[in-house]
Amino acid sequence: MKGMNLLHSIVFILNSVFALMLFTSYALPFVPPRSFPLLSVLSLSVPVLLIINVILLFYWIFFMKRAFLLSALVLLLGFQKLTSLYKFSGQKVENTEAGFSLMSYNVRSFNLFKWIPDDFIAEKIGAFVKTANPDVLCFQDFHTSGSHLFVNYPYQLEKIRGQKSKSGLAIYSKYPILNSGSLEFPDTSNNAVFVDLLIDKDTIRFYNVHFQSLKISNEVNDINDKNYELMTNRIGKAFVKQQKQLEILLAHKKKSPYRSILAGDFNNTAFSYLYKSLKDQGLKDAFLEAGTGFGQTYNLKFFPLRIDFVMVDDSFDVNNFKCFSQKYSDHFPIMTRVGL
Repeated sequence: MKGMNLLHSIVFILNSVFALMLFTSYALPFVPPRSFPLLSVLSLSVPVLLIINVILLFYWIFFMKRAFLLSALVLLLGFQKLTSLYKFSGQKVENTEAGFSLMSYNVRSFNLFKWIPDDFIAEKIGAFVKTANPDVLCFQDFHTSGSHLFVNYPYQLEKIRGQKSKSGLAIYSKYPILNSGSLEFPDTSNNAVFVDLLIDKDTIRFYNVHFQSLKISNEVNDINDKNYELMTNRIGKAFVKQQKQLEILLAHKKKSPYRSILAGDFNNTAFSYLYKSLKDQGLKDAFLEAGTGFGQTYNLKFFPLRIDFVMVDDSFDVNNFKCFSQKYSDHFPIMTRVGL
């Protein structure tokens, strides 16, 4: 009995620490990263903190201890965070063919540098996209070596940065492009582009964005190595850059006369200042509207990280949303169907 009491005491101390960290994280979306860069890094750990507190909640319930109230209260206060982490059911729509489909995919330069031991990754991505058949296709970490795979899209925008890398962003469309451009994020290889598409006599602006990269390996043991402090500082600085890039994007969007759809690799989570700022602009998260499960978009071991998003103006309906499991990149493709 004494041994069990000691175990409960240790677990309660750990529970208190994780509950406090989770409670603190609730304030992060309201804190600009440039004010507290290192604190903003905590937003990446929110999915893990939520899962740990859920496990501890059931631990105390199993032993019928009132300590369950600690995690229960913190989870209840952040119930909306739980729904951002995991969706039990998607939206039910009778006509799933209405509107248009949009895919967003960070293709990691079509495996140009052989991160995956497979010489046919580019061809596999091309075949996958052909089968999924989205009406609009947004690529991040796009490389010109894959351009020939998407010739069936008559309207194209490729924005390539760097003479050596020849990589950047691309938008392929089955609908006419009336206007296009680039937002040119300073002091980085990351960027955002936009196109105005004519869809059913309606002009809609599409943004394809790749916010500042965090340069995190998808191997968990690389995150917990001796360079943890250096990595944390680097991520904090990246979040500060993301805030500046976000401001450039929002200023541009504010001048748009059209309804907008934003897709891309945010390199941040749904628990961040960046995400909340976009939601505050009247944008809906397509995953929250019609997705299911964790919605994991980055292939990080044992960690359901969702950092790729499609966000639409409130006037649009999101008819369905899907996260694919193809491991042709360190990211998973996502696709949604938007109703006009």
